[in-house]
Amino acid sequence: MPPIIRKASRADLDILIDWAAREGWNPGLDDAPAFWAADPEGYWIAEEGGTTAAALSLVRYDESYAFLGFYMAHPDFRGQGIGLRLWQAAVAEAGGRTIGLDGVVAQQDNYRKSGFVYAHANFRYGGEVQCTEPPGTELVSVSPVHVPMLADYDARFNPARRDAFLREWLKALTTRESFALLRNAEVLGYGTIRACREGHKIGPLFADTETGADLIFRKLVTSVGGGQVYLDIPEPNAAARALCDRYNLKPVFETARMYRGPVPELPLGQIYGITTFELG
Repeated sequence: MPPIIRKASRADLDILIDWAAREGWNPGLDDAPAFWAADPEGYWIAEEGGTTAAALSLVRYDESYAFLGFYMAHPDFRGQGIGLRLWQAAVAEAGGRTIGLDGVVAQQDNYRKSGFVYAHANFRYGGEVQCTEPPGTELVSVSPVHVPMLADYDARFNPARRDAFLREWLKALTTRESFALLRNAEVLGYGTIRACREGHKIGPLFADTETGADLIFRKLVTSVGGGQVYLDIPEPNAAARALCDRYNLKPVFETARMYRGPVPELPLGQIYGITTFELG
């Protein structure tokens, strides 16, 4: 019998995040509510004999763009074609949307067979960071009043608006905090840091200038007292690589950003950290 393919429940998403941790993806401690808010119908499960065998997410941000992630099979069910059937079912539901993904380098050829084209590499950098808190009053802790302006700013760096996701992602939690760089009520950058299974991840980190990105980075790191920090950067951004070098972060993982459909034109030079490899 073919596997049962169904939409994942909110409880299933917790299981998927545990799988991601097992794969070494180091998810955040409180990622699930924001991930779910992005698209409650965007998570998929394949079951074999009542057991979860494979998983995938296809988060639809609007009618033109979706992002694929969480593509995993349980070790006991690999090599049986279950993941492929799940992939085909989920991708079909995307319709004519452009689909983005961050795939492991070894799978690039398989993604090409499904119509995806390579755009650029993303690199995860990590290391122990200690730095001084930046002076001044232009860096502010994000509160609900800031979310609409940050959603507008965020839209510059993504192929589609992410309002529902950001309303959850930008909530201040004990495990996650965001700061915005504001000057005369204008957003010049913002970033989020969150506690993960290991250390902290920064993402997103968007800024108009290299100086602004550095200020936000330092504010985020000092807000958690330093320690092990990870930052996922688009490889074409030389200023982002320089920031990582400045704080002794080293590359630890590489993915291939690929798209099925038109490759979006994004200001990669102002993207210093993507949000997650699962949601773009």
